[in-house]
Amino acid sequence: MKALVTYYTQTGNTEKLARAIYEAISIEKAFMPIDEIKDKGGYDVVFIGFPVHAHSVPAKAETFIRSLPSGQKVAFFSTHGSLRGGQLPKQAFEHALGLATKIKVLGQYGCRGKVDPKIIAALITKPENRAWAEEAQGAERHPDEHDLADARLFAQGIISSL
Repeated sequence: MKALVTYYTQTGNTEKLARAIYEAISIEKAFMPIDEIKDKGGYDVVFIGFPVHAHSVPAKAETFIRSLPSGQKVAFFSTHGSLRGGQLPKQAFEHALGLATKIKVLGQYGCRGKVDPKIIAALITKPENRAWAEEAQGAERHPDEHDLADARLFAQGIISSL
C-alpha cells in the first residue's frame, strides 16, 4: 500500500498537521506540498490538507481535488481559527465534499490553527466579522500537541480502514 500526504498552507499550521499525519502512517508514503505534485496516480489513499478560507476550500486545494483520478480514495484535514466543530469549518468540509464527486472520501479531520494577526486586526473592526475575529484570537497556540495527537489517530484510523 502507498499513501500521499499533501497540503496547502500559508502560515505553517496545515503543514504541522500534515507532518503529524505523515509520521503516523506506517506504510509506503510520500509527503509534499500540493503545488509540487506531478503524478497523482498510484496511491491507495491521498491525505489532503488545507486551511479554511472564508469558510471554504482555498483555490489551490480545490484545483488539486478536482484533478484527482476517478475513484481515488482521499481523507481531508484542515486548520481554522474557529472552535472545533464550528459552522465555518463544517462549511469548508461540505465544500470539499462537493468537489469530490468522482473520488471516495474516507474521512475528515479539522482543528484550530493560529490566524495571521493582520487578518484578525482587519476583521475585528467590522461588526459582521467581530465575533469570528475574537474567536480566532483563541487559536493562537494551535495546532497544539493534542491537535497533532488527534491528527495521528485520524491517519492511523484511515489507514486501518483500507
